Amino acid sequence: MKIISINRTIIAVFIFLGTAFLFSCQKETSLSNSTTVTEEQAATYSDESAQADASFDDVTDVGMTAADEDNTASVGRMDRDYHPDFAELRAAIGLCATITVTRNDTTYPKTITIDFGDSCVGLDGKLRSGKIVLHLTGPIRKPGSVLTITFVNFYINHIHLEGTKIISNLNENGAIKFTVQVVGGKVTFPSGRGYSYESFKYKKQIAGMDTRIVRDDAFEITGWAKIEVNNGVVIKLEIVDPLIKKVACHWISDGTLKIQINDRVLKLDYGFPHNGECDNKALLTWNNGNSQRVILLP
Repeated sequence: MKIISINRTIIAVFIFLGTAFLFSCQKETSLSNSTTVTEEQAATYSDESAQADASFDDVTDVGMTAADEDNTASVGRMDRDYHPDFAELRAAIGLCATITVTRNDTTYPKTITIDFGDSCVGLDGKLRSGKIVLHLTGPIRKPGSVLTITFVNFYINHIHLEGTKIISNLNENGAIKFTVQVVGGKVTFPSGRGYSYESFKYKKQIAGMDTRIVRDDAFEITGWAKIEVNNGVVIKLEIVDPLIKKVACHWISDGTLKIQINDRVLKLDYGFPHNGECDNKALLTWNNGNSQRVILLP
């Protein structure tokens, strides 16, 4: 009887372990399947990731242009001479936004608030609403100065952006360069699909250094971004060929971005279709270039 009891115990243990193992395998399979990405899904995720990345980049452009014009109005001038007209910024965002500077003089720190109201269509054709708040520790062209950008119910082309953008001046030995970081970023599309977003990029000026005019500036951008969909899919963006952003152009005009989604790798060519000319198109390719889709940038 004792032997039978022991055997029953052993059998029960094996049944328990077998059941646990089977459940574990099913759970792992379920988790794996939940993050399996089809080719069509990968293309859609890449499209939306490019839009998310471009939307945050647009905020960089708006913030940097405002900060540059503040810099021009502040450096080497007396307090009473501080009269930025933000003409270059207006050339992009239009006249419908309200721009408020506090403190409204040449001293720092200061805050620049750009209020787009409920709906503001810029001269760049982009629809914005809500507020972008810029906090400057010093003139943006001064080494060590930091520009911090936050959002108040901000949307661009119906895409909702949240988080904090930090732009730091790293100028040295005559080179004009910045780091651009997004922390705690979140992107929500009109469909309701949500993404978390973080990035770290280097931005180096390659044209317009010898003038006080903002419009002739151009920058070379390198770095990465990481996007996580609310279903757990992780999307990694890596700049392979430096992106070129001219202030006079509303979009990135050249460069290549690698997009990795699980084991799928896609490429986004910003030089398409006119070899670096200014337009809002980029070419997404995958399957060694055999599959492609034209992406319209916001």
